[in-house]
Amino acid sequence: MGGVSCFTTTDTVIKYLSGDYALHQIVLIRAVIGIVFTLVVFVPFDGGLETLRTNRLLLHLVRGFCVVMANLLFFTGLATLPLGETVALVFVAPLIITIFAAIFLREKVSAWRWSAVGIGLAGTLIMIRPGTSLFNPMMLLPVLAALCYATFQILSRYLGRSESASSMAVYTQLMFIAISALIGVLVGDGRFTVHDDPTIDFLLRAWVWPSGRDLVLLSGIGILSGLGAYLISQGYRLGEASLLAPFEYTSLPFAILWSILFFGDWPDLISWVGIGMIFSAGMWALMHVNHNERQT
Repeated sequence: MGGVSCFTTTDTVIKYLSGDYALHQIVLIRAVIGIVFTLVVFVPFDGGLETLRTNRLLLHLVRGFCVVMANLLFFTGLATLPLGETVALVFVAPLIITIFAAIFLREKVSAWRWSAVGIGLAGTLIMIRPGTSLFNPMMLLPVLAALCYATFQILSRYLGRSESASSMAVYTQLMFIAISALIGVLVGDGRFTVHDDPTIDFLLRAWVWPSGRDLVLLSGIGILSGLGAYLISQGYRLGEASLLAPFEYTSLPFAILWSILFFGDWPDLISWVGIGMIFSAGMWALMHVNHNERQT
């Protein structure tokens, strides 16, 4: 829950900054600060630099690539979609994690949690509204982000059997740095900027030096991303993926609240129905997790 809260806060700040800075610039600054924070605070706690040694570098890189793609897809959608609705759509990820955990990790999933998966997926379809005149293709981006994020967390659980939370967090930040820096080198001079499309503009905008206030915000989300990456890695390292996934829903009400307070984005009635179904599915699964824990 702590890790998810960190990323809900960074999502709000990045939504705010998306009108002035390129996505790859925000991600690069955030990752550089995040990895420094991780190396200074968490690596010594987990045993020092020795904990970064690994025989599973390829899996670390694949895992990092998945979460980088999840971020790029999510924040690209966030540039044009309301924060609350975007977060609600990406929260189909815990449902996908449950499915993947049952298939790939052979974790047992009860009938109650399978019913929650069905309700949540139905809520997602209601929000996206495929086949209607209200369908917005941009809403597919958070769903694709959810698919990438679910893969990332399944790999977190798998790697966590032998790797430390610090090493997983560090290699994740390294992938963010490598990919965002590469994008910056290719398009960071603004040569491909298109000013009539906010989504493409967010992706291809030229780098600019942040103002003092924005630099503080970027530093803040860097620290929060480092903290969040460590907490989530530690959580999925120690607990079953299908049991932990529902806890991610606890930040959905805050995402909707920030969307309304900071950006004036009120979901329409159909979106409220979909959000309610997705949130209810998560809470249903979470209540069942707590019920099982009391029984054991």
